[in-house]
Amino acid sequence: MYTQNTFKLIAACAMLTGATSLFAQHASTRHGHGAAPAATPAPSPYAGQQTRSIKALSATQEQDLLQGKGMELAKSAELNGYPGPAHVLELASELQLDGGQRHASTQLMTHHKDKARALGAQLVEAERALDRAFASQSIDAVRISQLTQAIGTLQAALRAEHLQTHLEQTALLTPPQIAVYQKLRGYDNAAAPTGTHVH
Repeated sequence: MYTQNTFKLIAACAMLTGATSLFAQHASTRHGHGAAPAATPAPSPYAGQQTRSIKALSATQEQDLLQGKGMELAKSAELNGYPGPAHVLELASELQLDGGQRHASTQLMTHHKDKARALGAQLVEAERALDRAFASQSIDAVRISQLTQAIGTLQAALRAEHLQTHLEQTALLTPPQIAVYQKLRGYDNAAAPTGTHVH
């Protein structure tokens, strides 16, 4: 027959066994046993771009430069009331361009495209030279300075060409035509330049 002391001893042993099991589980978790595996790091957003012929340019960007496309380089002009020839010619009927305006705008567009394509091709080659210098491990601080200055000069010249073209196109239009252009392009809340018409 069990005595009261015997029951107390059995209860104490059971409590001790439970506490030991709980401690073991806690220690196992702290040391990583049974824990969820660490998440795999996300790949770089550049992943895949290492196969480009020119790492700093996508295929689309390269083609846009070679084709003399706008690439948003004239937004400072376009969104401040200075139309460009491409859209002016597209909207020739709505703007009621006369023969002289159509001819001058077409000539401006042709000249601009020729110059933009030439500058774009030079910029592509300048970016290629920088890429090759790194790829061949023939780069140093002096070369970086030389190559990036060349790229910067071409970038500035290309942007200036786009902006200058908008300036010249605006001079071919009347203020009412510019206002119509603004409205048709969805910019009618922007102020149009005044005193630029020379037609």
